[in-house]
Amino acid sequence: MRIAMLTNNYKPFVGGVPISIERQAKALRELGHEVMIFAPDYGDTEEEEGVIRCRIRKRRMANGMVYPRLFNPETESAFRREKFDCIHVHQPVYMGNMALYLGRKYHIPIIYTYHTRYEDYLHYLPVFREEEKAGAIRRLLIRAARERVIPWYMRWFTNRCDTVLAPTKGMKRDILLNGTSSLVEVFPTGLDEGFFEEHKEAAIAVRKQYGKDKKYLFCTVSRLEEEKNLFFLLKGMKKLKEEGMESFRLLLIGEGSLKGGLEKTAAKWGLEDCVTFTGNIPNEELPAYLQASDLFLFSSKSETQGIVIQEALASGCPVIAIRANGVEDTIEDGCNGYLAKEDVQEWCMKIWKALEGPGRGKMREEAKKSVSGYRNLALAAREEQIYTNCIEAKWKEETAGEREHAAVSFSRLFKIT
Repeated sequence: MRIAMLTNNYKPFVGGVPISIERQAKALRELGHEVMIFAPDYGDTEEEEGVIRCRIRKRRMANGMVYPRLFNPETESAFRREKFDCIHVHQPVYMGNMALYLGRKYHIPIIYTYHTRYEDYLHYLPVFREEEKAGAIRRLLIRAARERVIPWYMRWFTNRCDTVLAPTKGMKRDILLNGTSSLVEVFPTGLDEGFFEEHKEAAIAVRKQYGKDKKYLFCTVSRLEEEKNLFFLLKGMKKLKEEGMESFRLLLIGEGSLKGGLEKTAAKWGLEDCVTFTGNIPNEELPAYLQASDLFLFSSKSETQGIVIQEALASGCPVIAIRANGVEDTIEDGCNGYLAKEDVQEWCMKIWKALEGPGRGKMREEAKKSVSGYRNLALAAREEQIYTNCIEAKWKEETAGEREHAAVSFSRLFKIT
């Protein structure tokens, strides 16, 4: 089948959605399908087979994301030339609006993946920044946007899609509770085989480079942005040090607009010898960093799935995470990691427990087992079936509509005669 994937962000932007799209497209192509990705043109983007770049607006978000044009000629032109069997869209605005338009125009089904909790990302829009400094009326408007406008819009958008894919069971529950009546399927992002494979020599090299004389090596992978709650992570490192755990190092892997502030805070709290900012690491090298680490620390509360959590588990690295939707579906407390409230004391207690508790060795084994069903090709086969079901349902709907129209026309003709 021929699949059109529409997205507001893609490589070279680093994030969970671009990774998810790239993996899905790769696996579907391996199964023999044609996948065309429609993604923003960042200006200096190299041409890539199977990717059509679309024009964007000049203004960009603080984290480097761009604003695609609401209706772009590149996508429209490709749909006139090609015959796509279905559209898989990854955001509900911009490319999302384009997907609804194209789906109606060419009578093809629309599948939407609910990647993001948009109510947690309002701070990227200028009008919603510095909420704590806003006046009473502005705070009221921000609250209304978060609690009413966004849920209303997401309900409106999802009900115009043929199928909605939720990364976790918890997200499916929330989507349905918000009033979505379209079919909702649980479908997580798949993992490349590289995360399940052993990278012993590379992991030893990482441990030697960063662990040095430290007893424990932790890591986290994240965009360094407000919604990832990374200052809480630093508070946890400060608390561990105060409690006597001097011999550890945290690798903070990623880039973002908060990097400078995080570095200053780490220095202010005396964590220079305990926290290392590595910058971005190529995805193919990431398994070695995860396998070299004793624990993966995760502080975000805004995830729908948390791809990096699954990557850590597949690499045999137990996870300590804040208890939140999107995380609770993956971490089994005391089995493949630990969940904690957003409380520094409890968070640190769970870290101590994971490191010094009796089930430490078994936890690494359980981590790998818990995500064995997330392999990319296996999920692509299921995605193929979801697409097929959508296409068949659309065909039946169109055929039924044509039959009904023909019956009405015949009835009118009979009455006239």
